[in-house]
Amino acid sequence: MKQSRALTYEEATHRIGRIWMLSAAALFLLVPVSVSIFYDAWPPIKLVGEGLLGVAPIFWTVGVIEAFTFIPMLGSGGSYLAFVTGNLTNLKVPCVLNALQAAKIDPGTEKAEAVSTIAVAVSSIVTTLIIALGVILLGSVQPILQSPALAPAFENILPALFGALAVVFVSKAWKIAIAPLVFMTALFIAVPSLAGSVGVLVPVGAALAMGAARILYKKNLL
Repeated sequence: MKQSRALTYEEATHRIGRIWMLSAAALFLLVPVSVSIFYDAWPPIKLVGEGLLGVAPIFWTVGVIEAFTFIPMLGSGGSYLAFVTGNLTNLKVPCVLNALQAAKIDPGTEKAEAVSTIAVAVSSIVTTLIIALGVILLGSVQPILQSPALAPAFENILPALFGALAVVFVSKAWKIAIAPLVFMTALFIAVPSLAGSVGVLVPVGAALAMGAARILYKKNLL
C-alpha cells in the first residue's frame, strides 16, 4: 500500500488557509441570510444589484491591488490570517514590517514566513482582546474617546504608523524614497480629496519606488 506523502509547511499552509478563507466567507454571508430567513424578509435583487454596483468594483479593485502589494511582505501564512482578520494597511502590515525589522530578517525568506505569521497572529489576538475590552468598558470610556482633545490623535493614526515605519526604512535607502515621496506630496497637495484612496495609492507608491530603485541601480547610485 502506497503511503501518502507528508505535506510540506507551505503546502499545509495553503490547504489550511484556503479552508479558513472559504469558511470565513461562508460565515460572513450566513449573517444576512440568517436574518432574512428568521424574519422572512428578503431584499429585492434589483436593489442588491444596484448597491453592489456602487461599491463592489471599488472593493474588488482594492482587494486585487492589496493582494499583489501585501502578500510578498506578509508571506503565505501571514497573508491568509491578515486577509481574514482585515485591517491590513494600518495594522497588520506595519506589525509585520516592524517584526521583521526587529528580528533583522529580509522579507521572502523562510524565517520571514514564520515571523510574519506570528506577527499577524499576535496582532489579531491583541486587537480582539482590545475590542472586547472596549465593548465592556464602552460606557465609561466613550466620553473620553469622543473628547475634542483626542480628536486630532484619531485623525492621524495612519500617518503616525507609516511615519514611524518610514523613519526606519527610508533611512536605509533614502534615495529610493525621494521619487514616491515627492510625487505623493505633490499629488495630495494638488488633489486633497485623494486622501481617502490610500488603498489604491499605496501600490502606486510601491511601483514608483521600484522604478526609482531600478534606475538608481543601473546608474550605480545604490
